Amino acid sequence: MSASFGTWRDRFERLRANKIFEFTVIAIIVLSALLIGAKTYEQEVSPFQEWLLLLDVGVTVFFLVEILIRMAAERRLRDFFRRGWNVFDFLIVTASLIPMDDSEMVLLARLLRIFRVLRLVSMIPELRMLIAALFKSIPRMGYVALLMFIIFYIYAAIGSFLFSGVDERLWGNISLAMLTLFQVATFESWATAVLYPTMEHYPYAWIFFLTFIFLNAFIFLNMMIGIVLDVMQKESIQVQLESGEGEAAELHGLRDDVRQLRDQLSRMETMLERRER
Repeated sequence: MSASFGTWRDRFERLRANKIFEFTVIAIIVLSALLIGAKTYEQEVSPFQEWLLLLDVGVTVFFLVEILIRMAAERRLRDFFRRGWNVFDFLIVTASLIPMDDSEMVLLARLLRIFRVLRLVSMIPELRMLIAALFKSIPRMGYVALLMFIIFYIYAAIGSFLFSGVDERLWGNISLAMLTLFQVATFESWATAVLYPTMEHYPYAWIFFLTFIFLNAFIFLNMMIGIVLDVMQKESIQVQLESGEGEAAELHGLRDDVRQLRDQLSRMETMLERRER
C-alpha cells in the first residue's frame, strides 16, 4: 500500500512540475477572470447565462482538483501549508466552493470569485517576487511617507496662513490646504486652478509651489522608487540562490568552491607542518 501511495505521489509531483499543467492552470485563471467580467453584463435569464454558470462550475471543479493534486504531491500534508502562497491558494479555492444559487450568499460568492484572479500571482514566480518586494519595502517606505507627511503639514500650515484670503475652498484651513497640496503633488490642473489665481495676489507664490513640488515629486518619489528597486534586487538574488540559476547562484557557487579550496590548503599546510616536525 505504501509503495502504491508513493508511486501516485511521484506521479502527482511530476504533474505539478509539468510546464503544460502550469500553463493550463494559468489559462483557466484567465478564463475565470473573463467569466467574472462577462457576468457583469447579465440582464435576464438566458441560455448564455446558463452556459456561464456551467463554465463557472467547471472552473471551480478544476481548481479543486488542481489544489488536491498539489496537496497529494507533498510527502506530508503539513508541508503544503508551510508555504504562504499554498495557504493563499487553498483559501481562494475553498471560498470558491460557496454555491451561487443561494440568493442570500450570491453576492458574497461573486465577490470571493473575483479574488481567483489573484491566483495568477501565486502561479507566476516573477509576480510573487514583485509582491514580496512590495511588502518588504513597506516598512522602509513608511519612514519616507512620514517625512512626506511632515513636509505636507508644514507647507499646508504656511499656505493656510498666507493664501487663505485668495480662496477659502483651497486654503481655508490646514486640512483643505493639505488636499490642495495633494492636488499640486499629483499635477492635476494645479497651475490653472491653484498657482495662477494665487500669483495674482502674491506674485512670488511660485517659490512656495516649486519648492514643494521639488521636494515631493523629485526627491521623495525617487526615494520611494529607490527603496523598491533595492528590495527587488535583493529578492531577485534570493530567487536565483534558491533556484540555482543566474549570476548570483554562480557567484555563490564560486564562493563555496573558494572556501573548499582554502580549507584543503589549510589542511595540507597543517599536514606538512606535522611532517616537518
